[in-house]
Amino acid sequence: MLNVAVSLALSLAVGAALYFLASLQPWICALVAITVFGASYFLIMRYVMKRIEALAEEAQKDLQGSRTEKAILTLKKGFKFAPWQFFIKPQINAQIGTVLFLTRDFPKAFDYLQKGYARHWVGMGMLAICYMKRNKTGKMIDTFDKAVAATRKESLLWCLYAYCLDKIGEREKAITTLQKGAKKVPNSEPLEANLKALQEGRKMRMMVYGDMWYQFHLEKPGNIVRQQTKAIQGRRKIVRR
Repeated sequence: MLNVAVSLALSLAVGAALYFLASLQPWICALVAITVFGASYFLIMRYVMKRIEALAEEAQKDLQGSRTEKAILTLKKGFKFAPWQFFIKPQINAQIGTVLFLTRDFPKAFDYLQKGYARHWVGMGMLAICYMKRNKTGKMIDTFDKAVAATRKESLLWCLYAYCLDKIGEREKAITTLQKGAKKVPNSEPLEANLKALQEGRKMRMMVYGDMWYQFHLEKPGNIVRQQTKAIQGRRKIVRR
């Protein structure tokens, strides 16, 4: 990373100048050099991250205006900062992949999400779903395992993992996953309710997460509304009898 190289070069230059020109003691030169390295690294990192955040905000405005292609181009501008800071490139790949997934361009989304960042749990969830749709169960499970290892406190991620396991016929594994999630995210009502539902042989109810759930394209809001309407109509018929 260029940030490390520049900070190291600057710190060595300052340390050498203090030792050879100012004739300071070696330990003082070393201490100053370390301080210079830390300060330089922090300032460069802060500058790069601010530029990335500005691009992300600009892309968000484009998305809100339904300018998806422009949003992706905006995010891609961040790649020029990748040589300067660790994890910039995978974070941008995850963001672009997420945008493409939201627009249902799953093949292109998959290409970017594969090169994404493990701590971007939404992107990791979408990647796991891509593997599921490609019938690559092992890859799906590996991806979810990496995601929950990096982001342990997100109840929706645990529920998404369990939902996908249940969808491929692995209900017992889904129950075990939610039990693990309940330990990591105690007092999560949606998680506990879904765990109870699976244990009782019922389907998980994910609509409680709202738009955060629907972005994964595993259920459509319209279908859920129709299901609820049918249930209400069914109860009314029972009452009339």
